[in-house]
Amino acid sequence: MTSTLEPVTAPRIPAQRRPAPPAATGRALPPRRLRSSRPDLLLCGVLLLAILVVQGWNISAYPAFSDDEGTYLAQAWAVQEGKGLAHYTYWYDHPPLGWIQLAVLTWIPAMLSPESMTVGTMRAVMLLISGISAVLVYVLGRRLALPRWAAGLGMALFGLSPLSVVLQREIFLDNLAVMWTLLAFTLAASPSRHLWHHFGAGMAAATAVLTKETMLLVLPALFVTAWRHSHRDTRKFALTGAVTACALIGFSYPLFALLKGELLPGAGHVSLWDGVKYQMTRPGSGFILDQGSGSWNVLQSWLYYDRILPLGGLAGALLLLATWRWSVTARALAGPALAVAVLAALALRPDGYLPAMYVIQALPFLALVLAGGAASVAHAVLRRGRSEREKRAAVYGRYALAGALALAACAYVGPRWYDGTRIAVTVDANAPYEAASRWMAEQVPDPARTRVLVDDAMWLDLVHAGYEPGLGVIWFYKADLDPAVTRTMPGGWRDIDYVVASPTVRRDAEDLPNVKAAIEHSRPVAVFGTGEDRIEIREVATAGGAR
Repeated sequence: MTSTLEPVTAPRIPAQRRPAPPAATGRALPPRRLRSSRPDLLLCGVLLLAILVVQGWNISAYPAFSDDEGTYLAQAWAVQEGKGLAHYTYWYDHPPLGWIQLAVLTWIPAMLSPESMTVGTMRAVMLLISGISAVLVYVLGRRLALPRWAAGLGMALFGLSPLSVVLQREIFLDNLAVMWTLLAFTLAASPSRHLWHHFGAGMAAATAVLTKETMLLVLPALFVTAWRHSHRDTRKFALTGAVTACALIGFSYPLFALLKGELLPGAGHVSLWDGVKYQMTRPGSGFILDQGSGSWNVLQSWLYYDRILPLGGLAGALLLLATWRWSVTARALAGPALAVAVLAALALRPDGYLPAMYVIQALPFLALVLAGGAASVAHAVLRRGRSEREKRAAVYGRYALAGALALAACAYVGPRWYDGTRIAVTVDANAPYEAASRWMAEQVPDPARTRVLVDDAMWLDLVHAGYEPGLGVIWFYKADLDPAVTRTMPGGWRDIDYVVASPTVRRDAEDLPNVKAAIEHSRPVAVFGTGEDRIEIREVATAGGAR
């Protein structure tokens, strides 16, 4: 589910030598205090407004609700309601800090309108996360010595790519973790070089890892950034502080499990070891370049929305790493380029598990690397010649060439981004879910005494409709895999009244005997949508067993 610019202060220039302007040297350094730079604030503010409008438009209707969104929001609801870390038995799948943050973010909306605590409505809180992350991309770009326009380009690539628009709308832990990772990089690249900035970077990095553990992958890139931007005299202290802060906070999770007696497997309880073992041994989705594999399908789903950011960013990162020794831009963007390379290497494992949201953690680094590449091309085209004659003769031609390249890039990217974004702001992919939820709320005579199997995305909707949480409205796989639920179902599938057969339920039912039998012994009483995306409400024919 983050420049020779060596040290971020400008080198001292002899008084008799006049410094060349930024466009001529390509070595312009960011303003010492970005918040006091009016052009930076104006550009960042305009881009932020555009990102929030594009990502917010039609946010509840597209993309289709996912199981993970329903899971995380239901766990956040459990935290708000004082039911522990999860609404079913908590097991060590992901660290709980992610949905604790979601509980805080959704607390006020849930207090004002409890029935609105559903996936579609609560997607709006992700706009806050997207906005903060986009601003951090801009600030980080400036601290990595990108010119103002290039930092703005990185922010636009990160927030307006159709791939970003789709994935950043969803209630994923990865989006929260990316925000903390970007904060860590921004602190690590601070031009002030205060030791507390590096301690803060370590703390933010640990928070990112405890939000989504896959952020461990970008820690090497973070420490490279901290090393490059620390003062030579205090570098050891800065890096030691960052690593120590990250480790001490990160180890709080296994310490939590140890204090609860759940670090190692044992009778009658879940364990952190079992959670780690599950993550390390879960079935792979195949090689990403093997057509027909699950990983290949995930890759195609990314490229369907945007090819420019993933492929262009990856190519740029590899080029920067290859030219690190002699390229100013490569050294400036060493951290982001390394992050992209590490994430790409893991995705290329022969038989690894590749979830659809994996690319989220790479998006900011892909955007920064691509923007840095554009800045390098612009610098190569616009740099002035050594003689005054060459300067006068070539200046108009160079600017014309730069303008032509920019227009060509816009002509290539614009139509492709328009198509992907148009889908995101016009298509209603969740109408069947909403219709099925209304039917279950209005047509079932006694929700409080009815048992229904649903997928994760609809669980909270039916809780607010009056169904009993946990044992009345049941995550469908709990009917087979959770002993606390199966003990209350002595009749097995006969104790189920309804099955809301969404695509997820139908797909996974083959491996769940009770769910499969409930579907086979039921009849559809309402169907919403068509084709593979339809949602069937099925009444179990022999329902009515004891609860």
